[in-house]
Amino acid sequence: MKKFAKKLLTVLDKSKNNAIYFFKNNILFTTFIITSLINGCLIRFLTVKNYTAISPILADLAFILFVGSCAYFFKPKNRFKYFITWSVILTLICLINSVYYTNYVSFTSFSLLATSLQLGGVTGALKTIMELKDFCYIWAPITLIFMHRKLLKQGYYEKLKLKDKPKVAILKVLVAATIVLGFFVSTLSGTDISRLYKQWNREYVVMKFGIYVYQGNDLIASLKPQISPLFGYDKAAKEFREYYEENTSEKSDNEYTDIFKGKNVIAIHAESIQNYLLDTEINGTPIAPNLKRLSEEGMYFSNFYSQESVGTSSDTEFTYSTSLLPASSGTVFVSYWDREYPSIQKFLKEEDYYVFSMHANKGNMWNREVMHKQLGYDKFYYYDKDYELDEMIGLGLSDKSFFKQSVQKIKTIKEKHDKYYGLLIMLTNHTPFEGVEESTNIDLTYKYTKTDEVTGEQTEVINDYLSNKTLGKYFTTAHYADEAIGEFINELDKEGLLEDTVIVIYGDHDAKIKQSEYDFYYNYNPETDSKYSKSDPRYKEFTKYDYELNRKVPFIIWTKDKTLRKKINKEIKTVTGMYDVLPTLGNMLGIYDKYALGHDVFNTNEHYIVFPNGNWMTDKMYYDNQNGKAIVFDEKSVIDKDYISKYTQIAETEIAVSNDIIVHDLIKKTKETDEVIKGGQK
Repeated sequence: MKKFAKKLLTVLDKSKNNAIYFFKNNILFTTFIITSLINGCLIRFLTVKNYTAISPILADLAFILFVGSCAYFFKPKNRFKYFITWSVILTLICLINSVYYTNYVSFTSFSLLATSLQLGGVTGALKTIMELKDFCYIWAPITLIFMHRKLLKQGYYEKLKLKDKPKVAILKVLVAATIVLGFFVSTLSGTDISRLYKQWNREYVVMKFGIYVYQGNDLIASLKPQISPLFGYDKAAKEFREYYEENTSEKSDNEYTDIFKGKNVIAIHAESIQNYLLDTEINGTPIAPNLKRLSEEGMYFSNFYSQESVGTSSDTEFTYSTSLLPASSGTVFVSYWDREYPSIQKFLKEEDYYVFSMHANKGNMWNREVMHKQLGYDKFYYYDKDYELDEMIGLGLSDKSFFKQSVQKIKTIKEKHDKYYGLLIMLTNHTPFEGVEESTNIDLTYKYTKTDEVTGEQTEVINDYLSNKTLGKYFTTAHYADEAIGEFINELDKEGLLEDTVIVIYGDHDAKIKQSEYDFYYNYNPETDSKYSKSDPRYKEFTKYDYELNRKVPFIIWTKDKTLRKKINKEIKTVTGMYDVLPTLGNMLGIYDKYALGHDVFNTNEHYIVFPNGNWMTDKMYYDNQNGKAIVFDEKSVIDKDYISKYTQIAETEIAVSNDIIVHDLIKKTKETDEVIKGGQK
């Protein structure tokens, strides 16, 4: 036993000496490994905050070691170029994800590169979304440059030539990387591997696999539009058929069935309008009085969520139209536009409707000019092709001018067609929320009377409050957008276009404003012109869950017909989502989609919605599938593991089925297969 212990100590001592020798003769490599690893830990500490997790450290280290080993294919004098290139790449991964997580509580994707051109004009908002902490990662390449220059002065590279053994170095690093990888793999479960493959639960992937493995895997996932259709079709088709055999609901039959059958429909895609705006006032001025009035007169879904992903507005259009979820990677409008999707537009065309869309921006924004044809629109009116650009605000034609010109186009459409369905996509209330300050009456200052404790003298104090805050700018443009909607309804009425017509309004997604801005808004201390400290008894914590639940958007169905309005006038407080629109509104219009993932709200007792990142919500709770945490709405509700397991499984299944439909074009191929079978039977 003593001999064995002595031999073991000798081996360990020799290994230690070899390691010290290796690092002394590979200083640049060592610097690259340490700085990159620290940054990988730092991004997780500042975002998902899993400080004690070992597995992501092992994953990051294995990744960095494999990357670093390739440097030895180069001569010593060229290795710095290799290391600095990779250091910059890894630093940018951390920096970009830091910015993205701060603003969207998620991690970015390579698929966003394909849609970056769709975000023209948003770059002007960068100054409002970047924070000082986002630059803390740049120390890594700076340290590498500093070390390189120091080594040059010492003649390090000349000495290294004499004892350089690249094959030995590569072998040692690869062995070390393999050992680390082995330890990491031993920590994984089947669920971990499944979520890495599916990629939709990004926060979980980063928490378990580290930022570098996540981003590398994301690169592969982003190539799915080209790669995935070639693999896994049989399995996807089988799961697709099994799902709809079990879950296809019967056509609805309730008090709202066919209530709007044959009516004209004008749908308003309200850019970045959130639900809380309807009950918000600033210095006595309501932000959204017109939407508030319409919600009180019509059918108002007050607990409604948009379910969008990286495709934002385009994802909402897709889910609204098809009752499917957005793609897990990329965006349907850009990456999967050439598939067949059942849609509310196509179903109405079968009912002899003329179907059109209108937008105040360019036709190639989100590839709408192409995708709207796929969804079934007869015509897409857009930007300078169909509109006079007489008042430009933000990304395009102002909402007020857009609506005013659109009324005349709708008037012409009515003269030519008995029934029509139209979608009007708003734009002015788009980030960076600028350009309407002079045309609105929102006062973003905070006025209060201050009393001198000694003299008792009173003076009025005026603080800027929200003037320089993104949230304040948002209130201003949202108020403008609400005014535009009010004017639009009035213009339609003047032209007789509200007769026999249903107005549908939905917020496309939340405004993507930082959680910290709401924290400031709800905890403003006018005496210090800053927010209350957390120790102050007046402080009201605005948590991550408050932020998530605050992202709900309005969904309103309204008609001028007072008889019909009386039948539909109610507030729907149960949880609903964008994929519930087609089955719910469709039942009112007399159409039905057997592939809808959502439900007719009035035909089910089981109300839930699934978000593209795997989170889900019922009337009882919101579950964060990213980290296994939840908030229960009613403390009296009995929530057990089976309840959570049931809806987690539903969420993951719906995401998988929807994504398979999109990637493999399953609806079209299933129809083709069924036709072949029917033909053979004949």
